Amino acid sequence: MTMLRHLCGPLALCALLLAPRTLPAQEAEGLRAAEAAQRALPRAPRLPRTAFLENRTLVAAALSPAGDAVAYLRERKASRALWLLPADGGRARMLVGATQAEQVTWSRDGRWIFLRGPRALAIVGVDGLSGVRVPLGGSERRRVMKLDPSQPAAVLLRERVAIGNGERWRIVRMDARGKRTLLREEARWVHDVALDAQGRIVALARFEGDHDALYRVRPGGTLHQVLRLRPMERIELLAALPDGSQLMAGNPGGDFRRVLRLDANDRLQTLHEDPRAEADLDEVVLDPRTQQPLAASYRSTVAATHGIGDAQAVVADIARRFPGRDIALQAGSGPSARWLVSERAATLRDPRWWLYDPRNGGLRRILDDPGITADSPKEAALARKVAISYTASDGRRVHGFVLLPPGVDAARAPLVAQVHGGPINHFRAGYDGVAQFLANRGYVVFQSNFRGSTGHGRAYTFASNGDYGNGRVQRDIVEGVRWLLAQGIGDKDRVGIVGHSFGGYSTLLGLTFQPELFKVGVAGAPPADLGWAMRWLVESGDQGDLPDRSLRQTLRALSLDATDPATRARLHAQSPQANVAKMRRPLLVMAGGADRTVALRSVVDYGARLRALGRPVTLLVEPGGGHSPVAPLAREAYLFAMDTMLQRHLGGPPPEPPGPRLREYLRANLRIAGPEFEAFATK
Repeated sequence: MTMLRHLCGPLALCALLLAPRTLPAQEAEGLRAAEAAQRALPRAPRLPRTAFLENRTLVAAALSPAGDAVAYLRERKASRALWLLPADGGRARMLVGATQAEQVTWSRDGRWIFLRGPRALAIVGVDGLSGVRVPLGGSERRRVMKLDPSQPAAVLLRERVAIGNGERWRIVRMDARGKRTLLREEARWVHDVALDAQGRIVALARFEGDHDALYRVRPGGTLHQVLRLRPMERIELLAALPDGSQLMAGNPGGDFRRVLRLDANDRLQTLHEDPRAEADLDEVVLDPRTQQPLAASYRSTVAATHGIGDAQAVVADIARRFPGRDIALQAGSGPSARWLVSERAATLRDPRWWLYDPRNGGLRRILDDPGITADSPKEAALARKVAISYTASDGRRVHGFVLLPPGVDAARAPLVAQVHGGPINHFRAGYDGVAQFLANRGYVVFQSNFRGSTGHGRAYTFASNGDYGNGRVQRDIVEGVRWLLAQGIGDKDRVGIVGHSFGGYSTLLGLTFQPELFKVGVAGAPPADLGWAMRWLVESGDQGDLPDRSLRQTLRALSLDATDPATRARLHAQSPQANVAKMRRPLLVMAGGADRTVALRSVVDYGARLRALGRPVTLLVEPGGGHSPVAPLAREAYLFAMDTMLQRHLGGPPPEPPGPRLREYLRANLRIAGPEFEAFATK
């Protein structure tokens, strides 16, 4: 939930939903029908807080290039291990007993597995032999870029080389035995590269100081610029094809992110885009051998996956097996190789995994033993997530979602607006632990993908026009709440607002400027003055020191460049910090003691100002915590505190009592204890 990771970059209804866009009246009618259907269901049992912490036993899974095995990371208590499951139905065997890895990637020859964690890359042979271990990060800022598709078993690394007060960037190939080959060195940050079959870099995308650009790399190593990218245009180099063309994903020269081909004559062609003309491309599936695109997924309002070329029939058959679901696919190489299918939905905390055999259409569920799936909440206990669109007061269509708890009369239920971080981010059609937790307590949850959000094209992101104070962006959220109330969704006298990072900032805005609507707020890591926070982030925060040095340009394009005095003054004038005297609604603020995205001192200062004015505020600070809570106890405290606050002021059910460890955590870390938390205040 980091603010500038969301700025620049803490799952569902799907598949074959290709109907044309509906009119506003039809959407309202559909929403009311969905609410009636949910109201008629039995009331869901209240689940424990811990059921929503997303402590998934299965961390990651990857299909081998031949489609004959699945490698997966499985967590048991405090131990995480790498396992290998034969696709033919044999028993899984453990390859690594202890690892901190979070991602699994196969080598092209299927003999090695690359385990990527936050601090190291480890390479393991499927025969049980270990390869090398490479530290990541550090002064070299070493990162894994991608698998090297030209080699049997190698990855591409990007490394920083310090030269006096300057720096250069190296692209290095490293094979499974640790052999390193320098492929290129650049003075500028290289985002991505493409290699031909001989292992030569033939294209690269890099940051040019005030924009990104795509280059072809000529045989002698000189560069030929092909594309100059506009702000918020992004490309991903997927493959260099034998005919000299480049397969890419991105949005250059258009509004939506899509599958692209740059031919040998530098002409850009669209290979696939959202048939609904509504969503950005989210994921592309490639054939491991030919590097040809097989499928494309779009996940903004609905989640849909479509086949490309010869794979259309296979993907359509898989999608038919999972109506109303979001499917993520991995393909083996060749027409007879198996596919790995991840089944996801708003009502599935943990994905379900399947193997699909294109030879006979066979579908077999895997990785479903009780040790993996036992703690996942039953779908009947979770809320349906309905995609909506509503018309803002200036005529723009705004997208979002509503979570409707089963067995609840939405007209009589409290309504909570949940605002996403970023602001350059978006809610997706899938599972959201905080939203499902609130819905399980009987709250209707509204998630607005207000203008300025991603996922709906570049024009939608720029439609904010920099109006991130008490202006157009905030009005999109407020008008969405009022539209829902007009449809009979939510009790107008019991409306709250919650969010993290930019969502926390929006929470403060809502309580400050719309107190007649929002009765209570919960703000995680909120910047009380967005202009000050943006400037701090550029000059002092972690993300202000991004190696590509593009943050200032991104903010400038979005009219958020707080190094500009006029922009900073505009944002400050509309900020909760400058209007603190207007804030009278009860507020819970949560923050991390070592947050490098939103400065803790600014959060504490805002809380102290409210307290000095006698306002009802609570401040909970996680010692040593970052921008978002990670440790299980800190995340449970986050949910408990939110539950306590909303119950007191919106009339939800009493919170599940805290255990001894959680009670002690609250006593130790409440910097300011408002009336809702007097029982935990240090005497």
